[in-house]
Amino acid sequence: MSHAYFARVHWQRQPDEAFSDNKYSRLHHWTFDEGVSIPASSSVHSVPLPYSSLAAVDPEEALVAAVSSCHMLWFLGLAAKKRWVIESYDDHPQGTMGKNSHGKMAITEIVLKPKIVFSGSHQPSEDEIAKNHEQAHENCYIAHSILATVTVDGENHYAG
Repeated sequence: MSHAYFARVHWQRQPDEAFSDNKYSRLHHWTFDEGVSIPASSSVHSVPLPYSSLAAVDPEEALVAAVSSCHMLWFLGLAAKKRWVIESYDDHPQGTMGKNSHGKMAITEIVLKPKIVFSGSHQPSEDEIAKNHEQAHENCYIAHSILATVTVDGENHYAG
């Protein structure tokens, strides 16, 4: 079973920019599906202000968010099948940039830090939650698509 996914990435040089002097805005737009458009830019860690935009998503942030989102969606789906009731799932993932095994700069690690609020008559144990995270990771195709190590912070981030 294969699926195709599409997006549009569009950048336009501003009339007052020479471009060839490398002083041009990196602000551009990602457009998805039915027209959802997100401002995007290079990271300020790669290209300094004012040529990057702090108000836009950068590719590194998007990668970290995509891994977190995929993991969360699998976690929620697996939890629902177990009849757990989740009120909220709030993650603040962190991606780390470093040199990979080939000496190239890459996102080498992503740590997920979910805070999950459960309700209902069954409050899952820490072991049950950890196993659900393992299953979510095993099913997350975004995590399977990258070389970075993905872990879930093992500290107690759960509330009943």
